[in-house]
Amino acid sequence: MKCNVAYCCIILLLACSSNNKAIKVKGSDTEVNLVVRLAESFYLVNKEFSVAISGGGSGLGIASLLNGQADIANSSRPLNTDEIRMFKDRGIRLRTVVFAEDATAFIVQKNFPLDSIDVGALGKILSGEYKSWKPITGQDIRINIYGRQSNSGTHSFVRKKLKIRFSTDAKEMNGNAQIMEGVKMDISGIGYVGAGYILKDGTGQPVKVLRISAKIGRPAISPLDQQSIMQGRYYFQRPLYQFIPETSWDKVAAFVAFEKSGKGRKIIQDSGYYITH
Repeated sequence: MKCNVAYCCIILLLACSSNNKAIKVKGSDTEVNLVVRLAESFYLVNKEFSVAISGGGSGLGIASLLNGQADIANSSRPLNTDEIRMFKDRGIRLRTVVFAEDATAFIVQKNFPLDSIDVGALGKILSGEYKSWKPITGQDIRINIYGRQSNSGTHSFVRKKLKIRFSTDAKEMNGNAQIMEGVKMDISGIGYVGAGYILKDGTGQPVKVLRISAKIGRPAISPLDQQSIMQGRYYFQRPLYQFIPETSWDKVAAFVAFEKSGKGRKIIQDSGYYITH
């Protein structure tokens, strides 16, 4: 995928579907592959529907609701104060669905000499306070950061959890795939992606997932450790949201019900995401 591609777009179409059965979903890159899998299975038993799904970031999905261009906004973060005000000003009432939980994974090249890191050191790396790996690994090589654009919910989530501003040297990538490719080829690179994206193809990914400790001396926990996630012990875990205008609710209710059904929950879990509620 080239860097100038604004977002990935995956569309499931049924030519004979009417407008009240045509669902448009936009937003979070973290959620896009999962929602495609859910939509594919939903379509098998609801062939009168069509579901068009695109990524591009949580901010794009939320903006699409404000502009009347989507029925569901996938978001890996809650609405911010400005967004709440804009929906109120435009008289758009929303329903909020939390359908899964995700853990953000921090990745380095597979042979990188680091297995775990504490939150404090991670913040110094991503903020640019540490320019070199020397304080962490003893290697005096420049740190390359692979991150997301500011409209990404994952970008916002990591920034808030670490209480930092991202380094101006950080590379802004369009999604998980670009970050994975960048880090895979860069011995000095570090990036962050959804743990579900790591897990979806099994455990043979050509990157190393760092274990994270909340503080020096605390246990370091992997975002791939399901038991720790279920116990709420991983520092970078979060709910995944879907925001739905009241005017679209009747149209999307069957799809939301499928997500929450036994079959939908199994797809969520098999895709490397979690259900903790």
